[in-house]
Amino acid sequence: MSNHLGTGAELTPPTPSGSGGESTTDGTADGRDSGGRLGSVFWTSLGISTVFVAWAVFFTDNLNKVTNTSLNWVTATFGWSYLVVTLAILIFLVFLAFSPAGDIRLGKDSDRPEFSTLTWFAMILSAVMGIGLVSYGVAEPISHLAAPPHGLAEPNTPAAAVRALQYSYFDWGLQAWAIFAVFGLAIAYSTHRKGRRTLVSQLFVPLLGDRVNGPIGKTIDVLAVFATLFGTTTSLGLGALQVNNGLGRLWGMPVNNVSQVLIIAAVTSVFTLSAVSGVSKGIKFLSQGSTLLAIALFVFMLVVGPAVFIANLYIESVGQWATDFFRMSLQGTAFGGLEWMQWWTYFMMAWWVSWGAFVGVFLARISRGRTIRGFIMGVLVVPSVVFFTWFTVFGGTAIHVDMFEGGDIAKQTAADINSAFFATLDHFPLAGVTSVIAIILVVMFFVSGADANTYVLSMMTSDGSLTPRRPVLILWGVLTGVTAVVLMLAGGLNALQNTVIVTSLPFLVIIAGLAVSVWKELNTDRKEKTRVTL
Repeated sequence: MSNHLGTGAELTPPTPSGSGGESTTDGTADGRDSGGRLGSVFWTSLGISTVFVAWAVFFTDNLNKVTNTSLNWVTATFGWSYLVVTLAILIFLVFLAFSPAGDIRLGKDSDRPEFSTLTWFAMILSAVMGIGLVSYGVAEPISHLAAPPHGLAEPNTPAAAVRALQYSYFDWGLQAWAIFAVFGLAIAYSTHRKGRRTLVSQLFVPLLGDRVNGPIGKTIDVLAVFATLFGTTTSLGLGALQVNNGLGRLWGMPVNNVSQVLIIAAVTSVFTLSAVSGVSKGIKFLSQGSTLLAIALFVFMLVVGPAVFIANLYIESVGQWATDFFRMSLQGTAFGGLEWMQWWTYFMMAWWVSWGAFVGVFLARISRGRTIRGFIMGVLVVPSVVFFTWFTVFGGTAIHVDMFEGGDIAKQTAADINSAFFATLDHFPLAGVTSVIAIILVVMFFVSGADANTYVLSMMTSDGSLTPRRPVLILWGVLTGVTAVVLMLAGGLNALQNTVIVTSLPFLVIIAGLAVSVWKELNTDRKEKTRVTL
């Protein structure tokens, strides 16, 4: 993920006036530019994070045992909730977009968007494309080709190819963006229209009133911190695995824990320094550069790859995805398949949940002045189409290589999931050059995304201050890197996935409550505006 957050000053909520909404004192921040007050949310989050790191270092086997047991219990007992809640949020957003509330602006009624629609789309995509596209752009479709989801097709058949992309679309499509959209909508409305602090707890003022400033609100903020922290560490871990694998293929760098720890340490130093220095120009360069590199790599693969096959596969897979959408959205594990869901759908949804707070802050930052309808449709539709296209071009190319050219990409992926992208590039011209570009792309996503998350973690633990103190930024930057390292050493990708699923479940409940809170506030404001008009 990339960072357009700048110094944070751009998110300062207005004092609502006129027809744009009423002034409110609910949670209004004092000392917003002084670095924020380090209260119970900071100390509680720091204390628990420190205990977790110590647990991972000194009692690694116990940590793995507990997380594995917790994972199995959480997914077997509550796995269905990821499916139901995300689908419900998606339906709610679509309903909201086409309701009268869709005309309300995220800000005063006189506000207009700061960015053009095209620039806005580009910023959204550069923010959330991230490491996952390289990590899973080939790995997920090719894995599903070799082992079709839920036994819906025979392995390595045309039907399996369609199912492979269909489920990749599901894992990276509308449900993921619905989570981001509901957070972004809630934060934008709360900050730009109601003038509240940029804290997750403040989004619950319509439901909880002044209690958001007490223990309940503090608990919500602590859960937001941990969801964001483990979402970030998962991305850091995936990035380290990708970079290590690419460097190993190109220059023989050992693919082991030592290399991955060194990579995480180096990148942590860079993004922490970036967050502390507030060099927004450098991060803007990374954001723009990563977008251009991703487009270049995409166009290259489209040109040298099987374009006609990809186009036909795209159409058929999208048709299958649309036909089966509600079945996929509610397909649980009553008759088995828990392990597959843990590795794919449950993990992906938990990952999106963990990124919700950060992406919500980012979307709120760039969306002031847009209507609710324009915001929802833009965030849901355009990024989903782009993700579908990326997975089809890269995943579809890998499928073509294995099915018609005697390739073994699926076999390499089964042995090491992080080899999938590079194994695909190896089958085409300029493999060395494109592999270097892919590594650079991952590093750029790595640095810019972690920089942004360091800022958001610091903000959330500084009483919503938009200019967190430098020591707080350094602390969360280092702690993020250390947490990623200890989880990598504890069990690699498996430990990262287990932890993000287990820690995201409480935050899933918060997201469900968030949707209710948004609806209640919009409904109340609409009634109040109607009463004033009359």
